[in-house]
Amino acid sequence: MGKIILTGDRPTGRLHIGHYVGSLRRRVELQNSGKYEKIFIMIADAQALTDNADNPDKIRDNIIEVALDYMSAGLDPEKSVLFIQSQISELTELTFYYMNLVTVQRLQRNPTVKQEIQFRGYSDHAEEADNKAGIPVGFFCYPISQASDITAFKADIVPVGEDQIPMIEQAREIVRKFNSTYGETLVEPQALLPDNSACMRLPGTDGKSKMSKSLGNCIYLADSAEEVWQKVRGMYTDPLHIQVSDPGHVEGNTVFTYLDAFCKDEHFEKYGDCFHGRKVSFDFHNLEEVKEQYRKGGLGDMMIKTFLNAVLNDVLEPIRQRRKELEQNIPYVYDVLKKGSEIARAAAAETLADVKRAMRINYFEDKELIAAQAEKYSL
Repeated sequence: MGKIILTGDRPTGRLHIGHYVGSLRRRVELQNSGKYEKIFIMIADAQALTDNADNPDKIRDNIIEVALDYMSAGLDPEKSVLFIQSQISELTELTFYYMNLVTVQRLQRNPTVKQEIQFRGYSDHAEEADNKAGIPVGFFCYPISQASDITAFKADIVPVGEDQIPMIEQAREIVRKFNSTYGETLVEPQALLPDNSACMRLPGTDGKSKMSKSLGNCIYLADSAEEVWQKVRGMYTDPLHIQVSDPGHVEGNTVFTYLDAFCKDEHFEKYGDCFHGRKVSFDFHNLEEVKEQYRKGGLGDMMIKTFLNAVLNDVLEPIRQRRKELEQNIPYVYDVLKKGSEIARAAAAETLADVKRAMRINYFEDKELIAAQAEKYSL
């Protein structure tokens, strides 16, 4: 006990299965473990606005989508604090103070910032017609804002995907800089990565390394069974596995990467008949046996996709059902977020008070300062 978790997502769209295996599934497990004093789950709308300032309705509309995904996946407002970032004004003030502890050059070296700038097409040079001219300051300062989010709640554990490691390291640097300058005040966080390597960064259905809403290569938690099958059927596999009899490659094969992330041995008991066809019939007991046969040849892509589809829907169907129930009581979901935001703001206010005290800018609370100045000018 005593450990605190902070994590969250940007509300730029519905959450997909990459979010689920990358961190959401783990959050539910941690929430239900009973090992943590507090768990804060943030809908990071303020961060989402840093590159969507001209489209606030997109963020506004997706707040409820993310909240529904959270709660339908198993996050319980009785066990976790679900809140909206923009409703915690203390986070903005902390970000402002932390800006003095980070150089522009350090932000420019952050690999995640560089990658996201490139992905979104931002450029330092206005004359580059193919790119968006200029990088929004808010977007550029994303790591500082994230450090504010983490430290505001004294979080020492931050469940993240592998791509977020540079962001956590920068938060740790800010904590160390603040504590060395003003005295031990902030808690230094640790990243908690998925325990399954396939979940570190699930690729898109098209085989691209990034699963992204804008690329259209996502399977969403809210997708229907028909939508899931349509996306699985079109998934990227092994381009050299042309004939069923051809030996296949498992490495780099998106279908097998998804199976690594989701498949369990019990799925073979439930859905083993997916491997029974007119010409061939296989009795597999685990995923390694499937991989071995695929490498030898004789196992078609459609059989594997059919099995993967069954596995994914086994995971997603309970989430779909819970979401349908929650969709019938939207005011309740907003009430959960409102109450969670009130709890989060109270926690952040305590940290902000500690920070201002350490920085010696708590003028009106410092009775010794007032008394000393009064004595000084009374002479």
